[in-house]
Amino acid sequence: MAPLTTGVIQAILREFSQQRAGRGRYVSGGGGGSGITATGGVISDYSDPGPGLVYRAHVFASTGSFAVSAVTGTGLVEYLVVAGGGGGGSSNGGGGGGAGGFRTNVSGHPLAGSAFPVSTSPGAYTVTVGSGGAGNGSGDGVNGVDSVFSSITSAGGGGGGGSDISTPISPGSSGGSGGGGGSASSTPGTGGSGNTPPTSPSQGNSGGSGGTDGSTYRNGGGGGGAAPGPPGIGSNFSAGGGGNGGAGSAISISGTSVTYAGGGGGGSLQGSQGAGGAGGGGNGNPVSGFAGTYSTGGGGGGGGSGYPGGGGGNGGSGIVVVRYQISSLTATAKATGGLISFFGGKTIHTFLGTGTFATAPNWTSSPVEYVVVAGGGGGATNYGGGGGAGGYRTGTTPIGAHPVSTTIQIGAGGLQTSSPTVTNGTPSYFGTPITSAGGGGGAPDAIGGPGTGLDAGNAGGSGGGGGLDSPGSVTAAGNTPPTSPSQGNPGGLGSRGVGGPVGTGGGGGGAGGAGANVGAGGLGGPGVQIPSTFLNPISIFGTPGPNPGSGYLAGGGSSGGPAFPVQSTPNPGGGGYQTSYPSGPSASGLENTGGGGGGGYQNPVAGNGGSGIVIIAYPS
Repeated sequence: MAPLTTGVIQAILREFSQQRAGRGRYVSGGGGGSGITATGGVISDYSDPGPGLVYRAHVFASTGSFAVSAVTGTGLVEYLVVAGGGGGGSSNGGGGGGAGGFRTNVSGHPLAGSAFPVSTSPGAYTVTVGSGGAGNGSGDGVNGVDSVFSSITSAGGGGGGGSDISTPISPGSSGGSGGGGGSASSTPGTGGSGNTPPTSPSQGNSGGSGGTDGSTYRNGGGGGGAAPGPPGIGSNFSAGGGGNGGAGSAISISGTSVTYAGGGGGGSLQGSQGAGGAGGGGNGNPVSGFAGTYSTGGGGGGGGSGYPGGGGGNGGSGIVVVRYQISSLTATAKATGGLISFFGGKTIHTFLGTGTFATAPNWTSSPVEYVVVAGGGGGATNYGGGGGAGGYRTGTTPIGAHPVSTTIQIGAGGLQTSSPTVTNGTPSYFGTPITSAGGGGGAPDAIGGPGTGLDAGNAGGSGGGGGLDSPGSVTAAGNTPPTSPSQGNPGGLGSRGVGGPVGTGGGGGGAGGAGANVGAGGLGGPGVQIPSTFLNPISIFGTPGPNPGSGYLAGGGSSGGPAFPVQSTPNPGGGGYQTSYPSGPSASGLENTGGGGGGGYQNPVAGNGGSGIVIIAYPS
């Protein structure tokens, strides 16, 4: 807790909280006993079907601030803090990444800590959402990043151990949960320790150990966040292959039961692959381990670089949720699915992850308004371009008489790349007719020279930025496949494509404009602000932009280079950027914005694309 000391600082922090983390104000009723007026995050208002209590949850998928302006009751809040998962190891298979630390004080949960009252002094509580650790192409995975709510810190998951004939011991790293051990021809790698640094209750479990078979290289699974015991501990290697990731822990703090903090499965060069633990853990794979699921803290699966392009999977980003009691709901939802809030006579469902929009018995035939944003494309290093934003679509569609069930997919962001393989984001959809295409990946420099077309970014919802040698006649198209209205714009060109003096790439396209050519700064195209229907002061989305308030989505990623000042904030709509020159790293697109990943000059790590989002509104 950092209490505000002056009116000026207080006003600044409140405005920052409104624009960056979710603008809104609500005084909880006295019936709930908490009496909190607060802002921040995406809001979910719901009634717990068990005890019948009514709650407001603030859900943070990216870093922000939980700002309290008044407390008139008990001031008690409950929290969930999940850190980023560890990346999977690799080389000849690799250990699974450990899950991010899992900490909560929700009453009745087996891992519940002590009560947490917010101060009666108005103030801002820091919320940091940790990113997942990178999977390694030829060694140990990288630990995930810590997540923080005020004084509560969950430790990033431990990276999985790599496998190498010349390395007799390839242990998993310690962390919130430990990474799985790698394998070797002699001494196996032990699993990393969980609950490091120690908390009470424990925030995680240890990873499993690797094997000693020098032909199949069987590796351990990463630890998970379940209550201490076998379900949360990563499995040791098995006779057939890699060990399974430890299970995560289920919790209903945001209104529905979700399982978080699953460990990554261990890879095996030739044997069977370990399965990721429940709660977002990625599966092992002999080529490239699967990534942990974003916003779960799942560990990345172990992979192998014995094949071209192989490596461990990235860990999933974490999440922070803060909830407290309110007296009553302002309306009754007519459908289920996502995070539900009420504004302007409308009921709004916000999907941060894949799910189902299902009508309830009180539903009547009605048109619904929607915003569907796909995952952004990955940025590229090595004189690379920024990733294009995920496709942005908005409009209305009819929903008939009950019962109607519609699948919602939230696209994941594309992974950063330093190879000729350019990675697009994944599509998002609201049923099959309404699909937004994943953003095009930014292109790195490639052998071939100017005019060969080898350095053009990928087409997509918005196109990725071109690499160093992208020719002047080749741009990565947006609005691919075509929709009307257009879902995005093209990417920009690299320096040789426009005769620029500086060797670097172009910006990724955004929903609000094309990515800039390198001669114009290589900035990502801007995003667009969502329609006023969704600009609920209780639950706001995206980032700030030129117009008042927040709600900007689908911004392109910027490239980087010596001629341009580095950025410190995302492009409007969540696009990533180069944070420093020349060695980076570059920032990823923000989760649940569809922002493209930032490209880099010569930095070893470019940015991943941000995941997408789907928002639906109908008359209350």
